[in-house]
Amino acid sequence: MKLFGRNHILVCVFTFVILFLMNYLGNEEADKIERALMTASAGVIGLTIGLLIMNKGKNDKNPPQDFD
Repeated sequence: MKLFGRNHILVCVFTFVILFLMNYLGNEEADKIERALMTASAGVIGLTIGLLIMNKGKNDKNPPQDFD
C-alpha cells in the first residue's frame, strides 16, 4: 500500500471512525469525547507508523550481502 495514497487515507478514515465510535458509545465517563478522539487519533498514528516501517524495506536497491 502506497503511503499517503488514496487507499492509505481511506484505511485511516475507517480506522478513525471505528475507534471513535467504539470508545464514544461504550464510555460512560464525563470526558468521553476527549478520550474517544485521543484513542482514535493514536490508532491512526500507530497505523501510519506501522505502514511506514513496513514500506521502508520495499524497493531497497542495496539488500544485505550474504546475510547468513
